[in-house]
Amino acid sequence: MLNAVAAFLLLTLLIALIRIWRGPEPADRMLASQLFGTTGVALLLVLSYAQSMPALMDVALTLAVLSVLAIVAFVTRVVRIEQPVDDDGGRHD
Repeated sequence: MLNAVAAFLLLTLLIALIRIWRGPEPADRMLASQLFGTTGVALLLVLSYAQSMPALMDVALTLAVLSVLAIVAFVTRVVRIEQPVDDDGGRHD
């Protein structure tokens, strides 16, 4: 059963790679890379349990933290929050 779950997760990773490659928008690519990170964590956890390798859980935790950092970097780079501008052109702080 765990092998079937691992195969399904690998198929999901392949679909995410195709979406990262084809795009079309940067947001689509970023969401696909988040799917890649989440699925990668799930795959590592399944393999850790199936092969009795607790070290893979540490790798999964590291990948989860890196995925969070990647989405924060994307949001701060692409999404700009406009500050309100008053009538004389100055910004409110």
